[in-house]
Amino acid sequence: MNWEEIIQLIERARNGDRPAFGELVDRFHPAVYAVALARLRNANEALELTQEVFVHVMTRLDQLRDPHCFIGWLRQITVRMAINRLVRRAPFQNAEPKVLQNAAASAATPLEEMVRDEQKAELLDNLEKLKPMDRATLVAFYLRGQSLKQMSKEFETPVGTIKRRLHTARQRLREQMEGSATQMHESALYERTAV
Repeated sequence: MNWEEIIQLIERARNGDRPAFGELVDRFHPAVYAVALARLRNANEALELTQEVFVHVMTRLDQLRDPHCFIGWLRQITVRMAINRLVRRAPFQNAEPKVLQNAAASAATPLEEMVRDEQKAELLDNLEKLKPMDRATLVAFYLRGQSLKQMSKEFETPVGTIKRRLHTARQRLREQMEGSATQMHESALYERTAV
């Protein structure tokens, strides 16, 4: 489906054509679901939100001024509704003690903690072996939680360059970790055969 056909569907849907709106839903459902899932990180909630978004869009389609802006408008509605849902999501407050006693423990076992600590130490060790720019990029994004815009300002670099640097740095870290794992495996094999 090309853009002109989408514009025609939008115009028909704005004039009350339900089948045209149904075609828009079919066409954009995966994209809306993907945005909802990225925000909510729960497949069921993302599916519910996707349905709510299209109901909202159906009632507000006449407010869309320019059909060429439909995709951005749809994404903005999805993001806003996802944020609203996250804000309304209440943590366990005033729960009966019996309910909390029966809740599954989220704490890791000592073995799981030990494995996680080893993996973290290995990751940090390999991170230190990277070039300073790769390390700084990964630390800013993953450890300090900076957005691409914040990193763009800090590094005085366009967002597109930051995205490329992140991709490259992740690839180099992956290669570094695979190389370290291979060295550890070969070292362990050598120790076994030497005995």
